[in-house]
Amino acid sequence: MSEINVQLNGGPSAQMPAPVTVGEALKKLDRDVAKQALAARVNGREVDLAYTLDSQANGEVVRIEPVLPQTLAGLDVLRHSTAHLLAAAVLDLFPGTKLGIGPALLEDPRYGFFYDVIAPQTLTEADLPVIEKRMRDIAKRNMPYRRDEISKAEALRIFAERDEPLKRELIDEKAGEVVSVYYIDGSPFIDFCLGPHVPNTNRLRAFKVLSLAGAYWKGDAENPQMQRIYGTAFFTPEELDAWLKQREEAEKRDHRRLGRELDLFSIQEQYGQGLVLWHPRGGAIRKEMEDYLREQLVERGYGLVFTPHIAKRDLWQLSGHEENYSDVMFAPTELEETEFRLKPMNCPFHIGIYKSSQHSYRDLPLRYAELGTCYRAELSGTLHGLMRVRGFTQDDAHIFCTPETVRSEIVDCIQFAFALLGTFGFDEFKIELSVRGTKSTKKYLGSDEDWVRAESALVEALAEQNLSYERMEDEAAFYGPKIDIKVKDSIGRLWQLTTVQFDFNLPERFELEYIGEDNRPHRPVMVHRALFGSVERFFGVLIEHYAGAFPLWLAPVQVAVLPITDRINEYSETIAQELRAAGLRVEVNVRSDKIGAKIRDAQMQKIPFMLVLGDREVEQSKVAVRERSKGDIGAMSLEEFKEMARRLVETRALKNE
Repeated sequence: MSEINVQLNGGPSAQMPAPVTVGEALKKLDRDVAKQALAARVNGREVDLAYTLDSQANGEVVRIEPVLPQTLAGLDVLRHSTAHLLAAAVLDLFPGTKLGIGPALLEDPRYGFFYDVIAPQTLTEADLPVIEKRMRDIAKRNMPYRRDEISKAEALRIFAERDEPLKRELIDEKAGEVVSVYYIDGSPFIDFCLGPHVPNTNRLRAFKVLSLAGAYWKGDAENPQMQRIYGTAFFTPEELDAWLKQREEAEKRDHRRLGRELDLFSIQEQYGQGLVLWHPRGGAIRKEMEDYLREQLVERGYGLVFTPHIAKRDLWQLSGHEENYSDVMFAPTELEETEFRLKPMNCPFHIGIYKSSQHSYRDLPLRYAELGTCYRAELSGTLHGLMRVRGFTQDDAHIFCTPETVRSEIVDCIQFAFALLGTFGFDEFKIELSVRGTKSTKKYLGSDEDWVRAESALVEALAEQNLSYERMEDEAAFYGPKIDIKVKDSIGRLWQLTTVQFDFNLPERFELEYIGEDNRPHRPVMVHRALFGSVERFFGVLIEHYAGAFPLWLAPVQVAVLPITDRINEYSETIAQELRAAGLRVEVNVRSDKIGAKIRDAQMQKIPFMLVLGDREVEQSKVAVRERSKGDIGAMSLEEFKEMARRLVETRALKNE
C-alpha cells in the first residue's frame, strides 16, 4: 500500500495510507478542524472534502488548508452551495424549470446569492416561502453534494437529456475537454460547476429566500427572459437574524426612496437606465462634496485638469482598454471615417497631458486630478440606483513619479483617503490588497518582475502606516495591483469606495519618459487613485449612512424659516435674506398651513434647523430655534444663530452641537 505525506496548513506533516479523501486526512490530522471544515485548498487548489489524495511523486508533501466558517472563502462556499439548494427546491416544486446561473454574492450587501431560472409558470412573491420550506426539507435530509468529472461530450449529452439548453450553451463556451458537474444526490439537481461545495445539505441551516426580479440570460435583452431568485445564507441563525434586522433598517435608508422623497435625484426611463439627473437639492450636496475635494487637492499639490468625454478608438486600443475592457465600453460611433468611443476611464487623457511636454526628474511627481464623467455599458440587471450606473463622475487622479518615490506617493494617497472619508463621517475601514495571484487564469499585462515590484510598493506603503489588510488573490486590475479601502456605514455595512492602483503598463504602452539625473530618458511610474470612487456611488452611500439626515454643512436646505402667521411673512423673508448673505441655504415656508404642519414638513425633509417666527420673535428681535433631532432649543438673536451655524459649517461638524 502506498503512503502519502500530508501537512495541515503549514503545521506538522503525517504519513498516511493512500488513497485518502481530504476529509479523512483532516480527521487524522485534527478532528476539531475536520468537523468545522466546509471545503479545502490542496496545494492551493480549491476542492471538496470528498476529493481523493493519491500517492505523490518523489514523496512531495501535500499541503491542506481547510476552508472554515467565519471566513470569506467559507462564506463563498456556503452561499454557492445554498444557491444550488435553492435550484434543487425549484426543480422539485416546478418540474421542467430551466436553470441559468447561481453565484454567491459577497460584494453586494443586499443579497447573498441568486439563481436565474425559467420556470414553466411565472413565479410570484407567494412562491418564495414555499420554495424556502422545500429548501429546509431538503437540507434536513442530509443529501450529499457530489462532484463528477466527465468528458465534454458526455456533459452535453446529459444536459440535453435533461432539456437544459442554457447549461449546454455554457459548457460549449467555457468547458475544456474535462467537465466538472455537481449533483445533490436524491434530488433532480445537476449543475455545470467548478465548486467546491459543502459536503452535504445538512451544513446549510441559516438561509432566507428574499425576493424575485427580472433578468435576461447573460444580461442581453435579445436573449430569453428569466426570473432571478435572490436569497442569503450565513453560518448561524444568529448571524442571519442580525442581518435581517440590518436589512429592515437598510430598507428605511434606501437611497432610491430617500432620493425621491427628499427631491435629490432621479433616474428616468425616458432618458435611459443608469443615467442620473441631479436635482437642485442633490446638486447642493454634490457641490459641497466637490468643493471640499478640490480645496484639498489644491492644498496637496494636485493640478486640476479637464478632458473630453470621447476619444478616437485607436486611443483605447493603445491603452489596452479595447482588449481588456471592451465588454463594458459603449459601441464605437463613426464620424468622417474615424471611429470614436465614449470613455470608460480618464487615465489615457491624463497621459496625453503628461506627454504634451518633456519632463525632468525635478518636475516629478506630477499629480493630475479631474472630476471626469465616464460611461460604462453596464447590463440592465446589474444597475442599482446610484450604486451602479452607466454614466458617473470619477474623482480621478493620476500621479506620475519616479520608481524611488512611488511608495511615498501611495502613502500620501492612503492618508488623503482617511482624511477625506473621516470628514464625511466614516471612521471604520477594511483594507484589501488585490493582487494577480500565482495561478491566475485572467489576462494580466506586464512581466513577473513588474508585478513583484508593484505589489511590494503597495505592501511597504501599508506596512509604513501599520495597516492590516486582506490579500485578494486574482482580483488585481489588468494593469497592476491595487489597494481598496472599504468603509463601514452607520448600520455596519461595508462599501467599496476608495482605490489606489499601481500601473506599470500604461507608461510602457504610451512610452512615457522623464529625463533623469544622468541626462538619459527613464520610464516613470503611474499611480491611479479615486477617493470617492465615483461621486454618484459616494452620494448614495452618504444618503444611506445618514438616512438622509445630513450634517449641517452637507444638508441641501440648512435652515427652514417658518412664519406662524401670514403677517410675519415679510419679516421671514428679511431673516432669510440675512441668512443667505451669511452663506446658508435657506427656504421660507409661507404657505397658509398651521405651524405644526410646517414643522412636520421640515422634519420630513430632514432640515437641520427650523426658525419659528411669530409676533413675540418680531418684538424681541429674536428667532425661536428648533433642531431636527432635539426639538426646541430656545430663542436667540439672529446673530447668535448665525454664529452657531457658521461654526458648524466651517468645521464641517458631523453633529449639530
